[in-house]
Order: sequence, then C-alpha cells, then structure tokens
Amino acid sequence: MIRTLGMNRFDQCVLNMGLINLCNQTSYVGQSIRQHYDQTEDNGSDPWRRLYQITLHIPHPEQQYDGITLEAGLTQGYNIELKAATDPGLIPYKIPEGGQFVVVMRQKGVGAGFAIAATGIFIRPLALLSLDVIVDATTPEYQSIVVKHPVIRDYPSSWENKLNQFLDHSIPYEALPNLVGYVDQSLNPDYRPPTWDEVQRAAKGFAGV
Repeated sequence: MIRTLGMNRFDQCVLNMGLINLCNQTSYVGQSIRQHYDQTEDNGSDPWRRLYQITLHIPHPEQQYDGITLEAGLTQGYNIELKAATDPGLIPYKIPEGGQFVVVMRQKGVGAGFAIAATGIFIRPLALLSLDVIVDATTPEYQSIVVKHPVIRDYPSSWENKLNQFLDHSIPYEALPNLVGYVDQSLNPDYRPPTWDEVQRAAKGFAGV
C-alpha cells in the first residue's frame, strides 16, 4: 500500500478498485467506454486510443445509497464516470495517444459534495495510474504516486522506464508491455476480478487479492 499524505487507506483501496474496473473491459466502465466509442467510431477499433476524461469518485466510507450498498457500488465501478475529452488544451498534461486523463474527486462528508483530490493519467497497457495527489490545496502541494494493479504481483523491472518513456512521448502506445492482458476478462477468461471486500482485506495484510 502506497503511503501518501493526501490519501488514507480507504481512499487508496478505492483507487485500487477503480483501477481493477478500468482494466477489465467486461466491467461496467469497460462496457461503457466501448458503447460510447461505438456510437462515434468504427466497430472493432481500440476505444482506448481515444482521449477520455475519467472521473473517479471516492465516496465517504459511511455514505449510504438507496438500492445498493457502498461495497457493491465500488465493486461494480459505479463510482467511475467517463466522457470524451473534446478540448485537450484544457487538460493540464500533454497526454500521449493511448493515455487517459484522470480526475479523482473525494467526498467531503456524508451526504456532502466532492472536491478534487488528484489528477493524472491512466495507462491501460501497463495497468496503472500515474497520479498527482493534492496534499495542500492552498499551496498547492502535490505528491506524485503510481497505483499499480493489485492482482499483478510482479511488474517487469522495466515498467518504470517504459512509463517515463511513454509520458515523455519517446515511445508509442504500441511499444508498452501488455500487462493488462492478465487482468482483463475479455482477454483472459480465467481471470476473476476481486471484490471490494477482497481489496480491503489485501490492504490490511490478509489473504485476498
């Protein structure tokens, strides 16, 4: 579990669960991006090559909803929204083709609104999120973190170098190792994505993910 001043363990579990859903094309958000893409592009193409804004909401841990539990909603990825990024000039990063802009919003209290907690980039082939977490919004002070997929135990030793090369526009999307293939049910039928409870248990050091 990553230690950061701007995120507690619950927040980081939500990020892990969100990453699990983003990587799995059969998840709610995976199907949503395919449906969104098919409405505007030719079928059969890779929808992840188009630039999207992904908004990942971190609810208050005691928030309750009508008709669904918080745990079930997080497991299904209902806290993730996406839309096409129609004006890349408004994004605070120069994102290479295949990267996706991510905004993390944290709920300020039970029944309250959300405030921005982090921004960053989702790199699907590497199955990771590269985020700048807001530590102090008044300064502003940020802490850069990388959230790796909790199911992938051993990332290749070159993953960090590949990430930096991709973000620097030194290598294209196609040159990235396809780690996401292990954690995408559409590519790996034997893969079973963990539930929210399993992600939490793993974060606490128990068997699970």
